[in-house]
Amino acid sequence: MTDNKNSICTGKPDSECKGCDLSGHLMCRFQKLDLISFLLLFAPYAVLSIGAMITGGFGWYLTGWLAYAVFFFFVWEAYVLCRHCPYWAEKGIILRCHANYSVIKIWKYNPKPMKTSDKVQFIVGGLLLGLYPLPFLIAASQYLLFSIALLLIISFIFHLWKNGCSRCINFSCPLNHVPKRYVDSFLEKNPIVGREWKQ
Repeated sequence: MTDNKNSICTGKPDSECKGCDLSGHLMCRFQKLDLISFLLLFAPYAVLSIGAMITGGFGWYLTGWLAYAVFFFFVWEAYVLCRHCPYWAEKGIILRCHANYSVIKIWKYNPKPMKTSDKVQFIVGGLLLGLYPLPFLIAASQYLLFSIALLLIISFIFHLWKNGCSRCINFSCPLNHVPKRYVDSFLEKNPIVGREWKQ
């Protein structure tokens, strides 16, 4: 779908990154450790929720969660959020990202910032995905597990926001809070993207 025609530095050889002042401040290179960290953060909530839904008699509803997750990650979130990310402009049809690794790039890369409607859709869609199991835990009267699950998903979001969203290069994401000096530096190094942000 894309071949880095925008010449974004994330898709260039690692040798060109030597001496970059953004090194260590941004996740501008895909690292397996970042992906593993993301998965490990979400795993406790996922395992608890799946186990609770099964023991609560709502196991079949997990197919709904899975179906929605596939739709959200590969279609909805990919359109409103991921296609604005510099990672989307890299070569290959598979997205290499610390959070949405393996998503197929069915949409055209858009270097412009997300629109307000995109941000609202991302938040709504993400909440539906993340909170999906909780009503079933209440319906099964699993109040203790519900409380633990709620704390786990809040913890996941907090740690993601603190440690991931503070370094992510998808700057227009509503959760992104990379310091402005790093954003400006990245946009300066990638003028094709920078121009879209100045319009």
